[in-house]
Amino acid sequence: MSGNPLPEGTLAVGAGLVIQGLTAYVFFVVAARALGPEKYSSLSVLWTLVFFAAPGFLFPLEQEVTRGVSSRRAVGAGGGPVMRRAAVLGGALVLGLVVITLALSRPILDHLFDGQVLLLVGLLVSLPAYAGVYLARGALSGRGRFGSYGTLLWGEGALRIVAAVVLALLGVRSTGAYGLLIAVPAIVALVVVLARERGLVEPGAPAPWSELSGALGWLLLGAVLAQGFVNASVPLVKVLAAEGEEAIAGQFQAGLIITRVPLFLFQAVQASLLPKLAALAAAGLVADFRTGLRRLVVVVVGIGICATVGAFAVGPLVLRLAFGSGFDKLGNADLGYLALASAAFMLAQALSQALIALSGHAKAALGWVVAIAVFIVGTALGRGLLPRVELGLVAGSIAGVVAMALLLRGQMTGGLPDGVEPLLRELGADGEVIEP
Repeated sequence: MSGNPLPEGTLAVGAGLVIQGLTAYVFFVVAARALGPEKYSSLSVLWTLVFFAAPGFLFPLEQEVTRGVSSRRAVGAGGGPVMRRAAVLGGALVLGLVVITLALSRPILDHLFDGQVLLLVGLLVSLPAYAGVYLARGALSGRGRFGSYGTLLWGEGALRIVAAVVLALLGVRSTGAYGLLIAVPAIVALVVVLARERGLVEPGAPAPWSELSGALGWLLLGAVLAQGFVNASVPLVKVLAAEGEEAIAGQFQAGLIITRVPLFLFQAVQASLLPKLAALAAAGLVADFRTGLRRLVVVVVGIGICATVGAFAVGPLVLRLAFGSGFDKLGNADLGYLALASAAFMLAQALSQALIALSGHAKAALGWVVAIAVFIVGTALGRGLLPRVELGLVAGSIAGVVAMALLLRGQMTGGLPDGVEPLLRELGADGEVIEP
C-alpha cells in the first residue's frame, strides 16, 4: 500500500473531470447569459432531472460492473459475463424510465419545463445515452483503463461547450436547443472512445444473475435515494416558489453549481475508489482497506472545510462574476450553507462506497434513507423559501455522514464480507491483488 491517500487512477480520471467540469461551468454560464434567469430556470430543472435519473437509476450499473469486473480481474477471471448481465438490466431500466416519463409528460411540461417540448425530448434522449455511458465507464474503470475513462469525460464536456458557444454566437435563445446539448455530446464521445478500445469485454466464467442483480437492487435503491436527496432541491424550489418567484430556481441552481465544484471533482476519486476497495476486500487485505479509507476521509474533510469557508466569504461575488449581475438573489449565508451541505454529502458518498466494496449494499441504502428523511423533516419545519431548503440539505447531509459511519463501523467489524468468499471459491482465487 503506497502512501498516496488517493486510489490508483485518480489523476487520470481527475484530469478528465477537471476539463469536463470546467466545460460544464462554461456551458452553464453561456446558457444562462444567452437565456436569462427566467428561461435558464427551465434548463436548470432539466439538468437536475437528467442527473437525478441517470446517476440514480443508471450509475449503479457502473458501480456493479466496476466492482464485478475488478473483483474477477483480481482473481484472474474475465468480466464479460457480468457486463452482459448489466447491459440487459440497463435496457430494462431505461425502458421503464421512458414509459414513466411519457406517462407524466403533461405535468412535466406544464409545471417544470414551461411548455418547452424540446426539453422533454432532451430528457428522453438522455436516458439511453447515459445508460451506455455508465456501462462503458464501469468496464473501463474495472479494467483499469482510466486514460480512456478520462477521455470519455473530457470529450463529452468539450463537445458540449463547443456546441453551446456556437448556439450563443448564432443568437439562439431557445431553451430546448441548449437542453439537447445535455445528451448529444455524451453519445458522440461514447462512440468515439469505444471505437478505439480492444479487448474490453473479456470472456470468463458464466455470471449468474445473483452475482449482479442481488446487489444491484439495493445499490439501485441507495443511488435513487442519494440522487433524489442531492437533486431534489432545484425542482422543490421551483414548485414551492410563489407567483413571480419562478426564476429563483435558476438562481438557486447556479448557486449549487458554484458550491458543488469539490463534489463534482470527487467523482474522480469515486470512479477509482470502488475498484480499489473491492480488490482489497476480495483479497482479504482488511488492514490496507482501513488505512486507505482513513486517508481518503482526511482528504475529503480538508477539501470540504476549505470549500465551505470560501463560499461563506466570497460566494455571492463569484456567482455574479460567473453568471452575470442578474444572478443576485443568493447571499453569503445561502452559498455557505449549500457548500457545507455539499461537503457533508461528499463525505457520505465516500463512506457509502466503502460499504458497497464490503458488500454492504443494503446498509448503504439505509444510510441514504436516514439522510432523505432528515432532509424532508428539516425542510418542512423551516421558514422562508431558500433557507428551509438549504438547512434541510445541511441537516440531511450531516445525518447521512453519521449514519454511514455507524453502519460502516458495524460492517467492518465482521471482517471479510460473506459475499466475497463464494466468488473467490467459484473463480479459484489466489488472493493476490492486481492494482487497477
